[in-house]
Amino acid sequence: MKALVYGGPGKKSWTEVPDPGIRNPGDAIVKVDTTTICGTDLHILKGDVPAVQEGRILGHEGVGTITEVGSSVTSLKPGDRVIISCIKSCGHCANCRTGLYSHCLGDEGAPGIGWIFGHLIDGTQAEYVRVPYAENSLHLLPAGVSDEQAVMLSDIFPTGFEIGVQYGRVKPGDTVAVVGAGPVGLAAIATAGLYGAAGIIAVDLDRNRLEQSRSFGATQVVVSSDADWKSQVLAHTDGLGVDVAIEAVGIPATFDMCTEIVRPGGNVANVGVHGKPVELHLERLWIQNINISMGLVNANTTPMLLRLVAQKKLPAEKFATHHFSFDQFMDAYDTFSRAAETQALKVVITR
Repeated sequence: MKALVYGGPGKKSWTEVPDPGIRNPGDAIVKVDTTTICGTDLHILKGDVPAVQEGRILGHEGVGTITEVGSSVTSLKPGDRVIISCIKSCGHCANCRTGLYSHCLGDEGAPGIGWIFGHLIDGTQAEYVRVPYAENSLHLLPAGVSDEQAVMLSDIFPTGFEIGVQYGRVKPGDTVAVVGAGPVGLAAIATAGLYGAAGIIAVDLDRNRLEQSRSFGATQVVVSSDADWKSQVLAHTDGLGVDVAIEAVGIPATFDMCTEIVRPGGNVANVGVHGKPVELHLERLWIQNINISMGLVNANTTPMLLRLVAQKKLPAEKFATHHFSFDQFMDAYDTFSRAAETQALKVVITR
């Protein structure tokens, strides 16, 4: 088969590799019909994730068709259409039993690390992928949900919802600011309304993404390069500050922005993946009763989000701005890596 293989920092290739096979009784082999590229893949290619070894097949998002299952898999069968979760779940360890799938203690990849596809084991940017713990790591796809809708449920939708909205404690009537209107930030915007947010302010440098954020549920937009960006945000809150500030970029400046606009007693939910330390101004924040949260997605809300997509309650299809075939994988990476120029949100890659 062919797959997108990491060759070290700055190196990748769409090349022939051996087909995956069943290794353990709980495995399934999935023919990947649709996949996409995540910002994390770009971080890997920059060398920011040293645990990823040369020769690793990248990717942790995908939709496909089961071709083979292990001997202990009884609830899935060849021919089933499934969403591949970005997080493994053995289903029976202490962490999985509490819904903390992001720290599944199963041996695949490494105990305690839920993100393994395209990280510690071969991923989904391939014609076929082996999925461990298949009964807990795959989701049956109902009729009426397209591949391009479903692939958004592998990662970005549960990440934006769980780590942004749920961890941020969004409640009815809240004003929420989302700093960073990339795919995960837009997913937080799209799902903040599920918990009753009254106002959702999108903050970003990219005017195109800000304009697109309105169709995902943003009620106001602020260009973060404006000298008075902070005053603009506070003007939407009668000067009090937002109830919840969601950081969806992963750099020190945007985290600081969130701490500057949150009201006393409010919540800062950090979703972005940071590659550098962030200075935390406890000397200023402690007296404001600020709650700060962060984390890796558990993907335990994926079944619920899938039902909402099936009922047309969430605009999953709007993320798919560019489409490619598998033999255009290198072009897809080029387009996604230049998102500011190409106006790409998510590139959808299909057989």
